[in-house]
Amino acid sequence: MNRLIVAGLLLCGLLAADDGRVPVIVELFTSEACASCPAADALLARLERTQPVAGVRIIALEEHVDYWNQLGWNDPFAAPQFHARQNEYALAAHVDNIYTPQMIVNGQVGFEGGDVNRAYEEIGRAAQAPVTSVILSTAPNSRDPQLIDLTVRISNPKTAKLHDANLYLAVTEGELVGHVSSGENAGRTLRHSEVVRSFNAIGRIDPKGASAGQVVSTLRLPREWRRENLHAVVFVQEKGTFRITGASSIDLQ
Repeated sequence: MNRLIVAGLLLCGLLAADDGRVPVIVELFTSEACASCPAADALLARLERTQPVAGVRIIALEEHVDYWNQLGWNDPFAAPQFHARQNEYALAAHVDNIYTPQMIVNGQVGFEGGDVNRAYEEIGRAAQAPVTSVILSTAPNSRDPQLIDLTVRISNPKTAKLHDANLYLAVTEGELVGHVSSGENAGRTLRHSEVVRSFNAIGRIDPKGASAGQVVSTLRLPREWRRENLHAVVFVQEKGTFRITGASSIDLQ
C-alpha cells in the first residue's frame, strides 16, 4: 500500500457549524479475492451514494484485508494494517474468528457485510448516541503547493464524559476498478467505493484535557491517486470500547 506523509500539531481552536446530520462511520472489511464480497461492496457504495437513513451522514470506509491474498488473487488494495484492525475489533468483541465481508458500524457492531436490513438498523441506532463535533477544512500549504494542510477542529458536549481516544485520519479514493484474473472472482470487473488508501492516528483525546481543540496535519498525496476522487475522513475512536464518537469527511481535490 502507498504511504501518505502526515505531520501533525496539537493546538487550541474554535469550531464552525456542521450540516446538522449525525455522522456514522461504516467500515467494510473486504477483499477482491472473496466471492461473497462484491455484493457487500455494492451495498456500501449504495449507502454512501444514496444516504438512505434520515438525519444521518453515512461515511464509508472500504478496508481491504490481506489474508485472502494467498488464495488465488493478490488484492492490489489490501494491507496488513486492516487485517490487524479487524483483529482488534474481534478481540474487543470477544470473538474467536474474523471473516469477510464484515461491516462494522461506528466501531461497535459487526455483521455480515451484505445484510441490508441490519445495516439500516445499526446505522439508525448509532445515530442516537452523543456526538463529538469534528469540523474539517483544507488549504494549500504556504511553503509547498504540492502539499495540503488539513485542519481538524473537535469539540465535545459540555455534559459528555471524556474518554481516552485516538483521532484517526483515513484517506479514501472512490471510483476504483479492479479487473480480477484469478481466484474466486476470476474474470470479474469489480467497482469499489471509498477504498482506504492510507490510515493513520494523528492525535489523541486526553480525558483530563480540554473539551475542544485543533489538529493541523500536512498531507502529501501520491501522484497515482486520482485527486478528484480523494476524501479525508477523520474520526474519534475510544481506546477501551472502540466506540466512534464523532467523524467528518472532506474532498481533497
